[in-house]
Amino acid sequence: MTRILVPSGALGLGYDQDALDKGVAMQPDLIAIDGGSTDSGPSYLGRGVSKYTRASTKAEWAGLIRARATAGCPLVIGTAGTCGTDSTVDWLVDITREILAEEGLTATIATLKSEQDSVTDLRALPGAPHVTDEILQSCTHIVALAGAEQINAALQTGADIIIAGRTTDTAIIAALPLHNGDHAGAAWHGAKVGECGALCATNPQSGVILVDFDDSGFTITPLAEGAHATPHTVSAHMLYENSDPFILHEPGGHLDVTQARYRALDQTRVRVEGAKWVPADSYTVKLEGARVVGYQTIIMATIRDAHYVANIQDWCDDIAARHAAKVRDRLGDIAHTTELRIIGQNATLGALERTPVTPKEVGVLGIVTAADQDSARAIAMLLNPYLLHHPLTKGEEQPTFSFPFSPAETDRGPAYGFALHHVMELADPMDAFRLEVLA
Repeated sequence: MTRILVPSGALGLGYDQDALDKGVAMQPDLIAIDGGSTDSGPSYLGRGVSKYTRASTKAEWAGLIRARATAGCPLVIGTAGTCGTDSTVDWLVDITREILAEEGLTATIATLKSEQDSVTDLRALPGAPHVTDEILQSCTHIVALAGAEQINAALQTGADIIIAGRTTDTAIIAALPLHNGDHAGAAWHGAKVGECGALCATNPQSGVILVDFDDSGFTITPLAEGAHATPHTVSAHMLYENSDPFILHEPGGHLDVTQARYRALDQTRVRVEGAKWVPADSYTVKLEGARVVGYQTIIMATIRDAHYVANIQDWCDDIAARHAAKVRDRLGDIAHTTELRIIGQNATLGALERTPVTPKEVGVLGIVTAADQDSARAIAMLLNPYLLHHPLTKGEEQPTFSFPFSPAETDRGPAYGFALHHVMELADPMDAFRLEVLA
């Protein structure tokens, strides 16, 4: 049997200290936590930075380092620093060394780096954008998502703390059970269920869970007071960040949970058996890349006049046409995009919105993207008087609306976009990764 303690869905979300202490007392074989993902968009990968502050990260990471020392087992983090670039791995290594010195602890650190200088043998996934050599060269960072093989290679160094670059969310949990000979389908299925901590339980914000793997299945145990796993909460997690409720693709194969069966052992624990691991004919890893797609300036107006709120889309359409003409007249054929998003009506789904309503008030967010910051700001400044004073029709009195900030224009700097939705085939799982044990 292999026992994995998962303190939280990601470092930065916090965890229940009492539940963590309870988990440590249950003698886990490994403490595993995710460091981030692409959930917050491409900017973090594009810049190679964490979405969390150093101070906040240090406070949570220090608690896990102390827990590791008490438990006497390895501590593994995947996708260090939100995006898993080499720079965020080094950032967390620096924090780790600082914590160890302050706590009077010693530990061997291993790093697994995922960043790519160049990529070959690309295979597009469904819906992937067209990629040229120019686009690849323009990516500020490209990372490969490590799987269980790379995490196991790091574990075999005997390191106490493993800080990995970009990994799949499941790899850091599945790796040790697979190495120990536990059921392969259960290893991947339990890892998928446990990747976000107590999100698979009735108290999802409590964080800490224990996953026990063996030769036929796995058992999920939430550890916080008042947290309970049920067959429903556990089975539902296959749909989290996954378009297929039965199939999950990972490096080297895919998980099939079609025949999985979920059974409540008591009011807290759930037992799962029946998942199947299907090896692939070739070993591939997914790639993520981000690049600068322009520079942005934003401007926002808030509108409460019922007449304008009821006709806000017509108002925005008229402004967009007039603004585009003024940009051509004043600035020429400058390459740019201007979006007007109606906050409170359809800003999230846009044309896909199925339940239109007329709210009491709306915000109109103008987003200008251009090749450089000065151009973006100049175009946004031409939008300013329209958002402040533009009448809905020629016969109406000139209105005055509200800007929440002064100046109304805010420069966002470089805007990043994801550039890859591809996999790369590897002859050996370690070909795209670099493993180092630090002194």
